[in-house]
Amino acid sequence: MVRVGIAGLGFMGVTHFKALEQVGDAEVGAVCTRSAKKLAGDWRDVQGNFGDGGSEQDLQAIATYPQYGDLIRDDNLDLIDICLPSPMHADTTVAALEAGKHVLVEKPIALTVKDADRMIAAAKLAGRHLMVAHVLRFAPPWAFVKEAMTSGRFGRLVTLSIRRVICPPKWSRSIADLSVNGGPLIDLHIHDVDFVLHLLGKPKRVVATGWVSDGVVMYVATNYDYGDGPVVHCHGGAVAMAGRPFADGYEACFEKATVAFAAATEPAGNDPAKRQSQAHELIVYDDDGGVSFPQSDAQDPFVGQLAHAVECVANDQPSTILGADSARQSLAMTFLERESILTGQYVVVT
Repeated sequence: MVRVGIAGLGFMGVTHFKALEQVGDAEVGAVCTRSAKKLAGDWRDVQGNFGDGGSEQDLQAIATYPQYGDLIRDDNLDLIDICLPSPMHADTTVAALEAGKHVLVEKPIALTVKDADRMIAAAKLAGRHLMVAHVLRFAPPWAFVKEAMTSGRFGRLVTLSIRRVICPPKWSRSIADLSVNGGPLIDLHIHDVDFVLHLLGKPKRVVATGWVSDGVVMYVATNYDYGDGPVVHCHGGAVAMAGRPFADGYEACFEKATVAFAAATEPAGNDPAKRQSQAHELIVYDDDGGVSFPQSDAQDPFVGQLAHAVECVANDQPSTILGADSARQSLAMTFLERESILTGQYVVVT
């Protein structure tokens, strides 16, 4: 049994807590937050831009810590799950590794490549596993494209277009402070950057345009140059209205099929305060004019992600899916895109 300590009980920390309840070989042994209300189990104020928010939670059998140092010194814990604001990722990760704990840290790995390198070095020195929670790799519609690409069942991938848009994140003070969290380019768009690299590896060069407000890239549109490979385009940012706080999707054109997916969070009924996910079906259009709707019995992506991290710790094996090196590469790519936006030039990827 792998015992997990969760640092941070915002929307993502609560989401991870719920997911870990469904992982058979894991147990939440402790939680950490500065909020006395949350330590008492009242998570009703927690909300995000998709899925369910918080509720009342019985924490009597779980250690509760207001200080992070006490969490990482808990000898009963094997894995620290860091769901704190992005500016805290680097220092809290290094501290947990130095305390002898394995770490799963939410994306982005850090806000600078220098800090990402520092975290990776600390993991190597401590002999602990460092994983980064890029959950899109476990989401069934996205894993479908990866499998199709790997198996070649639809032939060569010709084009891929990805879209991800949110409203300004007013539900969280830490995320809403764009001056310190990297803004949508790093906090949001990195999902798609990471998936593109996971699918195709590094491009030869990138060119990006964007809307920059007060020095923060609020919206980005990027083309990834793979030479003779597929034409790849990603765009997204924090430009939607509050009534439609989240939407994502893709269209992948293979030689023998087009694969399309789209999802959004929208008001439920006539009450704009109540939201529900409107997930459009994954659709495959084949070269004979047929249309199919692949059904997936895969588990929730957060459950899959955390089950994988727990398995890596239980078997003392590094992750081939959530590795810190690939997360560092994704972070570095967002900075190349920012450079392209500011200079108006193609940027070569080395």
